[in-house]
Formats: sequence, C-alpha cells, structure tokens
Amino acid sequence: MSQTRGGNYKKRILAVDDTAIVLTRISNTLRDDYDVITVNSGVRALKYLEMEKPELILLDIKMAPMDGIETLRQIRAMENRADIPVIMLTGVEDKDVVMASAKLGVCDYILKPFQSEELLKRIHQVFNP
Repeated sequence: MSQTRGGNYKKRILAVDDTAIVLTRISNTLRDDYDVITVNSGVRALKYLEMEKPELILLDIKMAPMDGIETLRQIRAMENRADIPVIMLTGVEDKDVVMASAKLGVCDYILKPFQSEELLKRIHQVFNP
C-alpha cells in the first residue's frame, strides 16, 4: 500500500477495463485518495489477484475474451479473494447482467460514462457504509 502525505495508508483498488481511456480516467480520479492498479482484461485481473489482494475491484462488464461477469465468477471462486467488494462499471443497462452481477454479490453498479464525483462517492460508500 502507498502512504498518503499524512502517513495513512491508501486503500488499493484494482480497476479492470479493456478501454485505456477509461482506465486513465479512473486512475486520474482516484490517485490522490487511493492506490490504483489498472489492468486491461479479466485474465490479467485474475493473474494479479493470485498475488495481491486489493480492498476493492472496479470491474467493466463488456470485455473480451472474458467478460466481467465471468471474471467475477472466477474471483468469487478464489480462496481468500471471494470477499473483495466489487463495483461493476458498464455502458449497458441490461437487466440480465444486473441480475447476474447481483447474484455474485456486487456492492454497486455504475453506468458509463460516469462522473468523477459519483465514482468517488460510491467508492467512499463501500469503505464507509
């Protein structure tokens, strides 16, 4: 974990999205308050999670070859990783996808394009319910 100027440790967030612009926006929005790790695929997210345990995952739904729902299924099956809070990010409003992610225990669902303030607010709500 990184330290803030006040000596407190920043919580680590794993951002998973196959669009570089979105990852850059997430990173720029969160970097002052959180330690942000970005990966551009579900496969890379799973590899990262084999070694590290972030405090939160921001997960895009529409990715190839492995979409966010399948990535989340595999995260939920991982030992010592199943309890990590996940916020789904998507540009698509699809009831089936919302239901599938709800069954897998996501804590929130943010539609893209998102406002930076809204993303920060939702993350804050996960860490400070």
